[in-house]
Amino acid sequence: MTEFIRKRAANAKNDILSGLTVALALVPEAVAFAFVAGVDPLVGLYAAFMIGLITAIFGGRPGMISGATGALAVVMVTLVAKGNAMGSPDEELGLYYLFATVILMGIIQMLAGVFKLGKFVRLIPHPVMMGFVNGLAIVIFLSQLGMFKENIKDIYGNNMIKTESVEKIMTITDNQVYDGNTGKLLFVKDKNQLLDADSNALRYNISDGQVFDASNNEVKFNLENSAIYSIEKKGFAKQWIPSKELMWMSGLVLLTMLLMFGLPKISKKIPDGLVAILVVSAIAIFGKLDVATVGSFIADGGGEGLKGGLPKFQFDIFNKVPFTWETFVFIGPYALILAAIGLIESLMTLNLVDELTETRGNSNRECLAQGGANIVTGFFGGMGGCAMIGQSIINIKGGGRGRLSGIVAALALLGFILFASGLIEQVPIAALVGVMFMVVIGTFAWSSFRILNKIPVSDLIVLILVSGLTVIFDLAIAVIAGVIVSALVFSWENAKRIRARKRMKVDGTKTYEIWGPLFFGSIQEFTNKFDVKNDPEKVEIDFVESRISDHSALEAVFNLVNKYEAAGKQIQLKHLSEDCKELLYKSNPKFREVIVEDIDDPRYHLAADPERFTKGLGEYDNL
Repeated sequence: MTEFIRKRAANAKNDILSGLTVALALVPEAVAFAFVAGVDPLVGLYAAFMIGLITAIFGGRPGMISGATGALAVVMVTLVAKGNAMGSPDEELGLYYLFATVILMGIIQMLAGVFKLGKFVRLIPHPVMMGFVNGLAIVIFLSQLGMFKENIKDIYGNNMIKTESVEKIMTITDNQVYDGNTGKLLFVKDKNQLLDADSNALRYNISDGQVFDASNNEVKFNLENSAIYSIEKKGFAKQWIPSKELMWMSGLVLLTMLLMFGLPKISKKIPDGLVAILVVSAIAIFGKLDVATVGSFIADGGGEGLKGGLPKFQFDIFNKVPFTWETFVFIGPYALILAAIGLIESLMTLNLVDELTETRGNSNRECLAQGGANIVTGFFGGMGGCAMIGQSIINIKGGGRGRLSGIVAALALLGFILFASGLIEQVPIAALVGVMFMVVIGTFAWSSFRILNKIPVSDLIVLILVSGLTVIFDLAIAVIAGVIVSALVFSWENAKRIRARKRMKVDGTKTYEIWGPLFFGSIQEFTNKFDVKNDPEKVEIDFVESRISDHSALEAVFNLVNKYEAAGKQIQLKHLSEDCKELLYKSNPKFREVIVEDIDDPRYHLAADPERFTKGLGEYDNL
């Protein structure tokens, strides 16, 4: 697939058509992530529009698509729930706390760009990148399986909430409900109802082990083993769709995938994803097939439809969210986590697109664009977001290379909201699921199976670890864990590579030629190489094949010099690079007495700003 992608040249037609395909695929994703976060679908759609547009124009990676993502939504749901608990249900304080958090998230991301922290993405090892890609492909696949399910309804016809029991708060004895702490009689249980013990008024209804408030039909407690428990809500309860609908949907998904597989063999002038969506939509609409559509998906989740107006500035943020230290303490940790997840996912996706297109994006510019986009999104009623690997793959595979593709996707999405909601709501979910399944196939690094027995065991462990953590937790934890494990393995392996070749000069001077990096992991082995007691009066340590890397190494060399001098012996340090000498001179003036300056001292030249070089090395004639 990557060879095919690399051969696609950028042009306006490809960008426009690919952008339209991406816009269609964005709709159910943005809606689903809004439901996950516990907000209105339009909040997710507005985020996809604003973030997609701003990053397409100002971002550091043309062709990369950004919008509302599931990795952020799973963090936001707790924030929204806790925010709502701070006020009455009709205030929707959670939504406004979310907007404030997204603004702070954007500020943090912009600071990361200002301080050029994006360059650290270059430190991510390839096994971590491969594990990230595989894990994300699995996450996308599992999320699409959810499209084959429907919400279960409770006794009131509303979407049933999954609940998990937390703490026992009431006990039931002989149909009498008592307070778990005081033992006071609170209610009388009459079949599936709880009546007030004093007034005999109906307070709660019981169904399927859940206790519903009779005044607003909201689930409040769980009933288990003759006791009532407080609850933690875990989203909507779902079940597989009926077998007939499941059969039709599976068939349409398979047809979409077959079209996307076969169309490029006939013609590559039109994105296969767009053609597949249009063909399958026509079959479902004109064939009057009873399958889930974008409209029914939104309605099933509790939304009112796709149609909306232009995003509006949310002045209520200033009225409903107090600008106090307590507010900052509440939203600060969420903003930091969201900023980290957003940047990691965006920069990892940037790396992947770089690899697919054999070009180089600007990670610091992307940090600034992501941050600015989230600030604007927060002020205009969006849920925030970051780069989307699935939609980016769709865009690149469809020939989208320039900024125009992202701009078209964002504007098309806004057009759907403003003018074409009725048409888009008729698109069968199966067509979009089929497109995403093809994204999964194209995203997963199938070569990882081929190299399992060819790469070091440590790299294999990192690959599997990152893949698993991405699925179980989130990609931020997965990538950080993968980088830490890789760094520890690297340090351990390099610590074992320190060597010292010993030889005697004709004048009786003993020379230690050091090979390998000298850093915190190798200082013990380095120190063990020397025999201070039995060495001659003159000793030289030659660092021509070694470098002093950190404070631990400085201390090791300093202590070694002191040991030789305490033994009444002369020691000299030779062939240190300029940066090593600078470190030693700064650490202690004493080193000026033992370091030998030589014209043969090694000099290393590093690329201070590699992101300025956006082309392959072979394209620079003067290198």
